[in-house]
Amino acid sequence: MADFTFVTGEIPDSQEPGGQQPAVEGPLDAYSRVVVSVAARLTPSVASLRVSRRVRGGRILDGAGSGVVITSDGFVLTSAHVVSGSDSRGRASFSDGRDLDFSVVGADPLSDLAVLRLAADDLSPAELGDAERLQVGELVVAIGNPHGFGGSVTAGVISALGRSLPTRAGSTMRIVDNVIQTDAALNPGNSGGALADARGRVVGINTAVAGVGLGLAVPINAATRRIIGGLMSEGRFPRAYLGLGGGERPLPPRLARQLGQRDCVEVVQVVNESPAAKAGLRPGDLIVAVDGQKVGGMTDLQRLMIGDRIGTPVAFTVARDSSLLEITVTPSELEV
Repeated sequence: MADFTFVTGEIPDSQEPGGQQPAVEGPLDAYSRVVVSVAARLTPSVASLRVSRRVRGGRILDGAGSGVVITSDGFVLTSAHVVSGSDSRGRASFSDGRDLDFSVVGADPLSDLAVLRLAADDLSPAELGDAERLQVGELVVAIGNPHGFGGSVTAGVISALGRSLPTRAGSTMRIVDNVIQTDAALNPGNSGGALADARGRVVGINTAVAGVGLGLAVPINAATRRIIGGLMSEGRFPRAYLGLGGGERPLPPRLARQLGQRDCVEVVQVVNESPAAKAGLRPGDLIVAVDGQKVGGMTDLQRLMIGDRIGTPVAFTVARDSSLLEITVTPSELEV
């Protein structure tokens, strides 16, 4: 019979007595811990909304959406399209079992944001973050009311930044810029709910499902904070109106070198009797700056047309027939 030699020794540090491996936290454990933490922090601040809409024939249809509490005394942020066409009232349900009436304080379809008011003074407000600090690939958590399942939590990453979302109010169209794209699962009913960063700060309001794994959210940034403030205080957000249609185009090479910028807004159409028409702007004009701020596209121009400019003379720098002109335009208020 052959002799066998058994080699024995101390148990390596990587093993526990009995041959079991010690508990070692992996990447998925850290991921789960972040999602659990955000869900615990933010779920009490997210409401499931039930909205009644009147349709032709006098019938009433019930819709659903989500909302995010932003003050302890009852202000709730949601998507404008969630409460569009409603009778300005509905019900908001919370994870603690409370079911409260709400009324619509104000809605801005051109940013797809709305503010509601609940009769409560002890709500748990969410902390608003800054979407300008986000990076592609960063972890985000979505909380909302998809298909009526309140308090649903999904997670994913920032897939892209700087997307554009077309919106409409009557005959007026506008592009919401810097929209967030995420692969966190969003479904009908998530609209108006929270998109939060890894620290539980709300960086976006979920607004659209563009496809499987392709959700969009209106960012929380300096521009949208102004809109939210206007809706809370006045129930509306006034915008300046020019009365022109245009599009982005490259500047001629000589002008591009002279001005140190590549693109501009070409005026394609001017509405009769509009502020742009009265100031003398013409189709074919190239808008390169407004009050000294460079304009490279329609989103730049839209961003500059804030309520403070209504009734105030604004200097447009325009290239026309190889010459640079200064044209003063006095915007009126956009009616939607």
